[in-house]
Amino acid sequence: MKKNYFSWLFFTILCIAFISPNARAQNSTLGIFDNQSDIGLVKHSGNATYDASMQKYSIEGSGANVWATHDEFHYLWKKMKGDFILRANVNFVGKGVEEHRKIGWMVRSSLDTNAKHVSAVVHGNGLTSLQYRSTTGGVTQEKQFKLSGADVIQLERKDGVYIMSVAHKGETFVSEKLDSVSLGDDVYVGLFICAHNANVVEKATFNNVRIVVPAPKNLVPYREYLGSSIEILDLEDQNAKIIYQIPSSLQAPNWTKDGKSLIYNRDGTLYNFNLATGTPTAINTGVANKNNNDHVISFDGKMLAISSGNGEHGASLGFTVPIGGGEAKQITPTGPSYMHGWSPDGKYIVFCGDRNGNFDVYRIPSGGGPEVRLTDAQGLDDGPEYSPDGKYIYFNSVRSGLMQVWRMKADGSEQTQLTNDDFDNWFPHVSPDGKMLVFITFNKDEVSPGDHPFYKHVYLRVMPVGGGPIKTVAYLYGGQGTINTPSWAPDSRHLAFVSNSSLLFPVFPEGK
Repeated sequence: MKKNYFSWLFFTILCIAFISPNARAQNSTLGIFDNQSDIGLVKHSGNATYDASMQKYSIEGSGANVWATHDEFHYLWKKMKGDFILRANVNFVGKGVEEHRKIGWMVRSSLDTNAKHVSAVVHGNGLTSLQYRSTTGGVTQEKQFKLSGADVIQLERKDGVYIMSVAHKGETFVSEKLDSVSLGDDVYVGLFICAHNANVVEKATFNNVRIVVPAPKNLVPYREYLGSSIEILDLEDQNAKIIYQIPSSLQAPNWTKDGKSLIYNRDGTLYNFNLATGTPTAINTGVANKNNNDHVISFDGKMLAISSGNGEHGASLGFTVPIGGGEAKQITPTGPSYMHGWSPDGKYIVFCGDRNGNFDVYRIPSGGGPEVRLTDAQGLDDGPEYSPDGKYIYFNSVRSGLMQVWRMKADGSEQTQLTNDDFDNWFPHVSPDGKMLVFITFNKDEVSPGDHPFYKHVYLRVMPVGGGPIKTVAYLYGGQGTINTPSWAPDSRHLAFVSNSSLLFPVFPEGK
């Protein structure tokens, strides 16, 4: 019954999104792209289509090759300037004819057959390579990856440097850089297919297709923001669909217990986003009107614990408020206090608090009362959350060097490290069925261990609650506000999260 309910729910969401006036005004057959072209002398015309309900692209095309001094292929493209991040899951359709048929991302200086280009390519035989032509009419060169058969492809331009990153679905990226090719600022970017045989038409599909315009160097953190997209991820096929966008910042979608809404924060206000209608409604939280992205719903779905900058010098304090809104009740005496987890019986709330110049995990009665300090390690302990059976509290801690996921008993005893890898892992959330954890992962080369800023390359990863193999389920540009709160759907098979970009997808309605 649950599976049928959620299938109906997502179908309803997508229907609403795509019949909006703003959506109809766009060329929905091409999705986020401007146009499509056959490049060079191709014997059979290619074609690209966009399935709005699945947010998936299908491309077919011919062409002898993309190599040597000129190219023949089908291209779905968009004109762009500046920095960008291109990402997609890619798949050939069928066995194919030629082992070197090619699909992937391509950046070109023009639509001429001999144009300069940089391409992130997967071949029919699995060869994965960064290919490039550095001069008009020059000979194509490549950097081959050891990884074969990549199905997650990313191509980034950052300050004129091209970075290709690839992975098998479920794994983290490996990358190659190219700083010797200049295509000019104004370029074509897009998806391509080449049959590697002039007499053959090959087909491929692309989902999780994203074109991200990242934060500029001069962006002022926490004062200037990029656009935000709420995405819903199906963990079974790892396909994510954008359901809502705004040109500014929204953060931390928190799935309600009835599965009908997401609660997120925007500009100090909490909103209830109705999944069936695709519309947000502000939640009245009374005096707590400076809300941040640390809010959590009680296990019975009736109450919210929220964090609002009502303290001295704007310090965040903890409050509770009915799920539908009302006058907020302050429960932490001082700040900073960031609320993260209710106990299943509703009696306690755990939070991250700074009391002695050190952030630790604290527990407090949900009706107010004395705080109990549960961690005392040097460095940051954050993101505490109860397991559904109430036996454990999961949190993240920097005590071992990098930020990692930890677990302790509900009384604070037996603090045990669960992840121990070469990344920074934040905000573990337990699935409603109590079986899995999801957390957000930052690259240690981009972010210091004690920070979780906006606008970085991040992963969402899952693992068993007691530790074990870790699987990457989403690749995105985000960070702060992406998944600060418990964002599992009640069915434990879907996740809501926020990604960021200055470029909004034109086939989706802009949120107001």
